[in-house]
Amino acid sequence: MQHPTLDRRRFLGLAAGAGALALTAACGTGPDSTATPRAGGRLRAVFAGGGAREVLDPHKANLFVEAARAKALYDKLADLGTDVAPRPRLAERWEPDASLTRWRITLRQAVFHDGRPLRAADVLASYARILDPAQALRARSSLAVIDLAASRAVDDRTVEFALRRPFVEFPNVLAAFGAYIVPEGHTDFDRPNGTGPFAFRSFEPGRSTLLARFDDHWDGAPHLDELEFLLANEESARINALLGGQVEYAHDLSATTARSHEAGGRVAVVRSPNSLAHGFAMKLDRPPFDRRELREALFLLADRRQLVDSVLSGAGQVGNDLFGRGYQYYDDAIPQRTPDIDRARALVRAAGAEGARIDLLTSTASAGMVEAATVLADQARAAGLTLNVVQGNRDTYWADTLNSGVLTSFRSGTMPIETHIAQRLLTGASNNVTKWNRPEFDALYDTAVATADPVARTEVYARMQRLLHSDGGYLWWGFGESIVGTARSVAGVASAPANTLDWARFDKVWMA
Repeated sequence: MQHPTLDRRRFLGLAAGAGALALTAACGTGPDSTATPRAGGRLRAVFAGGGAREVLDPHKANLFVEAARAKALYDKLADLGTDVAPRPRLAERWEPDASLTRWRITLRQAVFHDGRPLRAADVLASYARILDPAQALRARSSLAVIDLAASRAVDDRTVEFALRRPFVEFPNVLAAFGAYIVPEGHTDFDRPNGTGPFAFRSFEPGRSTLLARFDDHWDGAPHLDELEFLLANEESARINALLGGQVEYAHDLSATTARSHEAGGRVAVVRSPNSLAHGFAMKLDRPPFDRRELREALFLLADRRQLVDSVLSGAGQVGNDLFGRGYQYYDDAIPQRTPDIDRARALVRAAGAEGARIDLLTSTASAGMVEAATVLADQARAAGLTLNVVQGNRDTYWADTLNSGVLTSFRSGTMPIETHIAQRLLTGASNNVTKWNRPEFDALYDTAVATADPVARTEVYARMQRLLHSDGGYLWWGFGESIVGTARSVAGVASAPANTLDWARFDKVWMA
């Protein structure tokens, strides 16, 4: 299928010419979102990207743009609602047995883009690929609870999963980031074939992706005829492309940018509170943060309120070095950390790090990270610590930080606390950036997910969070909004936490 491609030089030229534009915009909802949706049109959405290393493989999705494309092309068995609880998608329903070790999944009647019906065999094959130890795919640690050899297809629309241990949180596994269903035997991920609301048309890594409406989607066909993803890593490029009419949707705007364009009528701003966790990650397996004293010093020298006020323009909540404020199991009884420079300075001396120069790796890969790193470096000087802010390659930043560096900027979208633990904190977790490795913590996790009583389970999660708060490697300084800008001609964009079902969901969007 031939299609007019956005001229890349013209797009970048517009982005570079920020000063030439009258940057006036408006905060609002755009067209009446209660109006009857209209069919047709192409929506152009611009995200930060990963350059030539970008992938369409849904099991390898890591960047926001990759996640948004994956959900347009594919479906999972479940996804997260705005309350960060699992909601059925390709799974019509799920039922555990009394032991919580066998779960029966009934599939919806859905078809892939090539017309093949969704079958239980496709689900098992998809999970087998994710669990392949040679692949190192992100959802692997979440799916590791499944004993795939003992699982089976009861019939074409029924899967029975056998689990390695009792696991009350199994619906979280079905909704895990990257746990998409692909056809059995499918290997060409450069030509996606999913059950999602949009079908593949073309892909230019680092440039653009074009998708078209899939009329036979089980949840109804999208309103749009076409959906095009475009890339611009600089936030100024994204907002200027929107203001210049070259895109209709700009992802990941800072609070400062949104606030500065709230009165003019040219764009609408959609905010999703408590969507993004902002922090820094210390690696515990190497100097200097293998010393607990230095980790505690960093916790105590950080002025979280100043970070929220300066980086998020005050539009956020102060963090307490724990992920998931406001989510199920979050322990808000743990006392809030506040700056204690004298104690931090003493701990720096005790760790033998007074006068040390430590690289703080950051990037423009996500809005606000460079600014946050600069603020933390200023704060650290008062405790006798020099943090050297280093900007990494924005195209490869997230892959680079998994194993490189000792202190890095970090940001996360929404996920259940259980999933955060499974993917980032268990020994051998696929995305264990801090290299947290505590057998007693792993044992507590096993106890939590096997505990049917919610009160008792909540207490186990609280014990885990107390361990992380005192000895962990994440400095979560704040929780902020996810902000997107849209053209006034766009309707149906939902306010939803990042990484949930309705975030970056384009099948319910229309051009008014």
